[in-house]
Amino acid sequence: MKKIGFLYTRLRAEEKYLLEELEKRPNVELVRVKDDGQFFDISRIPEPVDVLFERSVSYSRGLYISKIYEANGVKVVNSTQVAERCGDKYVTSQILVQNGIPTPKVLMAFDEESALAAVDAMGYPCVLKPVVGSWGRLLAKVENRYDAESFIEHKAALGVNHQVFYIQEYVDKPGRDIRAFVVGEEPIAAIYRSSENWITNTARGGVATNCPLTPELSDICRRTAQAIGGGLLAIDVFETESGLSVNEVNHTMEFRNSITTTGVNIPALMVDYVIASAKDEG
Repeated sequence: MKKIGFLYTRLRAEEKYLLEELEKRPNVELVRVKDDGQFFDISRIPEPVDVLFERSVSYSRGLYISKIYEANGVKVVNSTQVAERCGDKYVTSQILVQNGIPTPKVLMAFDEESALAAVDAMGYPCVLKPVVGSWGRLLAKVENRYDAESFIEHKAALGVNHQVFYIQEYVDKPGRDIRAFVVGEEPIAAIYRSSENWITNTARGGVATNCPLTPELSDICRRTAQAIGGGLLAIDVFETESGLSVNEVNHTMEFRNSITTTGVNIPALMVDYVIASAKDEG
């Protein structure tokens, strides 16, 4: 019998699918761990488990609770190392660059004057992003110098985290991008996310259709997963004139619109991986 800890904030569609898979598996005891409404003693965990499956909506809650479990000898999927590499866009971009994986150019700045200079150097349009964030929130497409001045002034007023300026090359997508799903280091499925808006996230209205796992797509996803550290990953990929380019990597992937679209039982494969991780520890 393997004890699987399931760390969550609320039961979205994804968490419900994953819990259904876990609950029908033989020889699995499920321990639900809510990331709010309780406190944690850093010297011990509330209940012993063989592996913690991290599915928090909150990046900071998921990261620090996972750190507590890892410090007390529990394997976490995804590991805190992978979470930190995916959760900070600078870190993700740096890893991609260091491993020779195509990715949009990024400039970093740390005050308003140098951020304006960086935007001018990047050229228009370009994209301003928070270094930590998801679901396409607080992204800004900068079309001209006036936009740059307005957006940078606004970001500087938002607080410390937004005073780290991440300026990314704008990629003129063909009305879509690709989200590929990786288990371990193996791509299992992919979708196109299409939208008339430059932000194609399905959380922002993007429409999902099946995307074939071509050799080129599979290769760039494998290399990205290996560089990040493996696990359960969603990799966002742009199609460009010079080939595929990795935009971001997500460590608590959402897949509700992708099961029927791809015909792949994504939650079942994720649960298989988590259980296998627990067995490795046994």
